[in-house]
Amino acid sequence: MAPRKRDDKVNMREIMKVLVCISQFSISMLVPIAMCFFGGLLLDKWLGTSYIAIVLFFVGAIAGGRNVYLLAKKYSGEGKE
Repeated sequence: MAPRKRDDKVNMREIMKVLVCISQFSISMLVPIAMCFFGGLLLDKWLGTSYIAIVLFFVGAIAGGRNVYLLAKKYSGEGKE
């Protein structure tokens, strides 16, 4: 009975690690997109244009993709020097 309880703890720890990893990937992708997009909306309103938000959305997506790439590299062990 004791080994089963230990296995449950190990499984729960692994599940928590995966959930943390997914959360970090999500935040690292969504924050740059949201900040750039809403910053672009403010600039569009201030400058009277209608395209800056779209351009900055894609800039945020590229920045978020880079963040996710660096995190994945770190988690896979390649990012350690």
